[in-house]
Amino acid sequence: MSEINESETSTHDLLNQATEWLQYARGLTELLAELVHESDAVDCNRMAMGLEAISALTRLGVRCTAEAHARMTWERAGRA
Repeated sequence: MSEINESETSTHDLLNQATEWLQYARGLTELLAELVHESDAVDCNRMAMGLEAISALTRLGVRCTAEAHARMTWERAGRA
């Protein structure tokens, strides 16, 4: 997993990173759901940490997607 370096990252790379972050979020969501289904009691603190992690991963994916969209818009505007 790499952090976004906007000056060196291509639009294609940003979209790949977004996909990666969102896949991590999906996997963690599935894991938490499975744990809740199989558990007799839910540890609220751990569940909250897991949900916060999903939020952070999703935020990164959305950020990458937004940056890629902005770059494509600028590229199109430059061609017009």
